[in-house]
Amino acid sequence: MGIGRRTLLGAALGGAVSAAWGAGDASAAGRHRTVFVAGDSTAATYATADVPRAGWGQALPAFLRPGVAVSNAALSGASSKSFADLGRLDLILAAIRPGDSLLVSFGHNDEKSEDPARYTEPWTTFQDYLRLYLDGARARHAHPVLVTPVERRRFTADGVPYLSHGEYPDAMRDLAARTRTPLIDLTALSFDLWSRLGPEPTKDYFLWLDPGESVNYPAGVADNTHFQAHGAIEVARLVAAHGRTLPGRDFAAIHNAHIPDDVLVWPPTRPAES
Repeated sequence: MGIGRRTLLGAALGGAVSAAWGAGDASAAGRHRTVFVAGDSTAATYATADVPRAGWGQALPAFLRPGVAVSNAALSGASSKSFADLGRLDLILAAIRPGDSLLVSFGHNDEKSEDPARYTEPWTTFQDYLRLYLDGARARHAHPVLVTPVERRRFTADGVPYLSHGEYPDAMRDLAARTRTPLIDLTALSFDLWSRLGPEPTKDYFLWLDPGESVNYPAGVADNTHFQAHGAIEVARLVAAHGRTLPGRDFAAIHNAHIPDDVLVWPPTRPAES
């Protein structure tokens, strides 16, 4: 990580490895707390065949103390609706225990109006589905946290960044305020970071690879939505730095600008899809 990137990272923080599915199955007595992640491909844990692609949920353990487990259930392609309709929320609610946390981050796939299995409308069905996560966690004396969707890499031809998620972040902010749910505004935080970095440096965060650079992407790739290890780590840093209710935040790691890419673990298969 270069000096310029470290400087931008410190400014973005403002002073402020993934466990497999089922990590929260410890007994309630004397057990450590677990942070569950319900989300989409931007948060998911990826496998060895996907390296260096990674999600921020995969990197989150780097910023939590060892006594806190992360159960990353984020599923590639999921929306708030499809995740619940597929029974993935039920799996979390069967495993979550009093005192645990549930990070809820959707929006990328809720926007897909051409797909009725995933599409939700920002001010109606999107909020309705999100309430299922909040109510389910609270019924089990766990602590839900809403996380607005991380921004894509979007710049005009003149290098000016622009937002891409429409009204979904505002709808989540509104729901958080009305239900008194903690909110991590990852849309705003990531947009600020990408804006500071600019069009070319952000390619080191997103899954941009030249042909021959990775055996897993021999033809190269130019992906403005998903992250490579650098990006996953820095987005996870934003989540941990601003997730004030998360248990076991490791402030030394949060403020350490030299977290290496190899802190990430890529399992043999994607745990949420296994």
